[in-house]
Amino acid sequence: MRFLESISNFVGKTFAVWVILFAVLGYVMPDTFKQLTPWIVSLLGIIMFGMGLTISGKDFQEVVRRPLDVGLGVLAQFLIMPLLAVVLTKLIPMPAEVAAGVILVGCCPGGTSSNVMTYLSKGDVALSVACTSVTTLLAPIVTPFLVLMLASEYLPVDAWAMFLSIVKVVLLPLGLGFIAQKLLPGFVRAAVPALPLVSVTGIVLIVAAVVGASKGAIAQSGLLIFAVVVLHNGLGYLIGYLAARAGGLSMAKRKAIAIEVGMQNSGLGAALATAYFSPLAAVPSAIFSVWHNISGALFANWMARFR
Repeated sequence: MRFLESISNFVGKTFAVWVILFAVLGYVMPDTFKQLTPWIVSLLGIIMFGMGLTISGKDFQEVVRRPLDVGLGVLAQFLIMPLLAVVLTKLIPMPAEVAAGVILVGCCPGGTSSNVMTYLSKGDVALSVACTSVTTLLAPIVTPFLVLMLASEYLPVDAWAMFLSIVKVVLLPLGLGFIAQKLLPGFVRAAVPALPLVSVTGIVLIVAAVVGASKGAIAQSGLLIFAVVVLHNGLGYLIGYLAARAGGLSMAKRKAIAIEVGMQNSGLGAALATAYFSPLAAVPSAIFSVWHNISGALFANWMARFR
């Protein structure tokens, strides 16, 4: 187990490298990895089950203890990134499927890697975890509603089916993981050290599958999508930080909110785009998975200088 734990820790710390590697492999060997496309939802469910194994009641005590801080973080998450996505799709000409994909990833809840980046930035980790947990629980209702409101001009949106999918792929695995904590505490304690390895494996396979299934579209529009993702992510950090400062929050809390806003659950975005739009619509989420782990680490290291 110690050997497995050391491998898991290494893979978790080098997450961005593995995502880039498998994105390249998906592009070079598309026929191999696009066969994983039907398994994207299952892979995301496994990742969310792992998250459920680590969620505790303490994460939600922060909501009661600091409702204004958490409320500001949740509101910023579900306002800033969706609106930024709409602005970018209006200003930058792009195919309708790509525009829908950009809006979809913008409407997703915060990504779990934001908690690690907040820790590296010397930010308020408890606030970051609370915001991630709350936005994840709200995602079945908020994400389909936002996608319906903002993306339906580009592609048809089945909000009810999307709601049911998020319940099955997010809430159900989370709930099962939380129940496992109570019923099988020994198993969970033994399994938790291996979770970074499981999560990284799931994410890199999702990225490789999406890239493999969309190689032709990426070759044609990849630079455009990458530029949009970089702008979306970077402006998310900036405006998230400014929103937290405008709310009178401390530096540690500003770091948490900025990172929480800028980093999305792009695995969920890829799964939903693949299921309800097209492989091309999933490309912004796949590129987001690659880029936000690089930018998040750079942003966290820079923000760690500020006390």
